[in-house]
Amino acid sequence: MIPFDLLSPDTGHRLKPDGAHALRDAETGARWPVIDGIPYLRTGRAELAAAALAHLDADRVEEALVLLLADQDDWWTGPPADPESLRVLVRERESVTLRGAVERLGWGRVGDYFVNRWTDPTFLAGLSLLEAHWNAPACAFELACGIGHYLRELQRRGVKVAGADVVFAKLWVARHWVVKKGAQLVCFDAAAPHWPIAEAPVDLVICNDAFYFLEDKPGILACLRRTAGDEGWLAVSHIHNSGRPGFSAGKAISSAEIEELFPDALVYDDAELTRALVEARAPQPREPGDLKTCEAFSVVAGPGMRPAPRAVIDGLTLPPAEARLHLNPLYAPAADGYAIRWPSERYEAEYATQATYPLHSDGPEAIAWKGGPDAPEAERVRRREYVDLPERW
Repeated sequence: MIPFDLLSPDTGHRLKPDGAHALRDAETGARWPVIDGIPYLRTGRAELAAAALAHLDADRVEEALVLLLADQDDWWTGPPADPESLRVLVRERESVTLRGAVERLGWGRVGDYFVNRWTDPTFLAGLSLLEAHWNAPACAFELACGIGHYLRELQRRGVKVAGADVVFAKLWVARHWVVKKGAQLVCFDAAAPHWPIAEAPVDLVICNDAFYFLEDKPGILACLRRTAGDEGWLAVSHIHNSGRPGFSAGKAISSAEIEELFPDALVYDDAELTRALVEARAPQPREPGDLKTCEAFSVVAGPGMRPAPRAVIDGLTLPPAEARLHLNPLYAPAADGYAIRWPSERYEAEYATQATYPLHSDGPEAIAWKGGPDAPEAERVRRREYVDLPERW
């Protein structure tokens, strides 16, 4: 675990343990709930935090957890989660699958993206970005880590990881279905008055498919740079381009803003990173002004980044040796083998033209994998016809 000291997002004062289920502001005495080792430090939710603390103080942990699992981000437009479904999930969390958990949480189309993210082209672009500039970091922090897709890949390569997200339920799913013990997870809003992570520089700071959502981009970027310290580096992928309409909500930015925010960066077309992975080559950075029409940008910045990208051949983009690989779960049985069945029309519209996997596969449903770019199955794995899923996917 990365031993981050935590600060109050309201005051900036240090937080100290206050029993098994709370943190306390060392100066004001204000308390924050902690469940399953995940502190809930979200601002603007004082009543929710107080209600959760009241349940925790009365040893009603399940009721507190149900309250926090129902909390969503401000971009959420779906219906509220059903409390009884959440109670069932909490009681059955040791046996239910990741897909079952996402369904009980009521995440709808967002859930489609989460359970299939191991194969989506934007996730692969982020892996390619990291591998192209890999320098064997000892520890990494990811802002807006979601359910921990990247944390899992880093952790399995021996990296100590920490992740933060504004949605408690995503971190809770990461804790129970995706990442191993030892990952430090914290729920907070990046736009809080005070950055809740005390200065403790890490080697690598990541933000994937989320930076465009952030309102105060310069301020939050400054916090990320401080977390990376004087020797670390930043990898920020899939930043939506305001010059090209897309599918997501958020605050997309222009190529000129990319150049202003990241004057020290290497800048990529997100799609170029995905192609580099499939083609087992080094991705080619571009000048921001040459990327005015790309769908999304990816950047690496900071003193610790490699000065030039290397070929994406074997590393984060291929599973560890001896992994048991499954046919991409987007495939469904068909008369001539297996065919892609999209989870929704929106998912198809967003990813069909960018997908690295073929629309048809001969199978089989699982393959043995000994690892390495020379393995006979490597090309099928590289394009995510086969995928390395969590044990309880």
